[in-house]
Amino acid sequence: MKMSCAFQISLTLLLGTFLLAGNVAQAQLTPRTISGLAAQPISPQPLSLEQAFPFYVSAVSPGRYRVVWHLPDGHYLYRHAFEFTLSQQTDSAEQPVEFSMRDGLKKNDQFFGDIEAYYGQLDIDLSLNIVPSPNARIFIHYQGCADWGFCYPPQRFEFLLNP
Repeated sequence: MKMSCAFQISLTLLLGTFLLAGNVAQAQLTPRTISGLAAQPISPQPLSLEQAFPFYVSAVSPGRYRVVWHLPDGHYLYRHAFEFTLSQQTDSAEQPVEFSMRDGLKKNDQFFGDIEAYYGQLDIDLSLNIVPSPNARIFIHYQGCADWGFCYPPQRFEFLLNP
């Protein structure tokens, strides 16, 4: 079955019109800026450290303290990055502080591989095995990330036990 040349040209033009109309419709759905150029996707901005990992420390009983984090959605802390130390004086050596916490969520992290992560609220109980001096301070070490791929550097916070 032979098609006439005029019919083939008409069919090609008709098909081209449908394809062009589809591209125009797609182009009209793309968000535009005032300049008329397509808007670039907005990449997430990291929260400040205080917004990403807010926490507080409270005394539970003599020699026992609780550190509580309230993490915003999409932010997590690494179990392996926690460390707590005690310094009796400004220039004295730091001693490890015993701590306990619940199990975290096991996940594969783009920065550290298989890890244990904490989302939402995290309570960590600290137990001092010595009586702290009047100038004693606890050093809180931690690190966390945002799910979208931003990792905060390791943190070290100093908490004076007897302010």
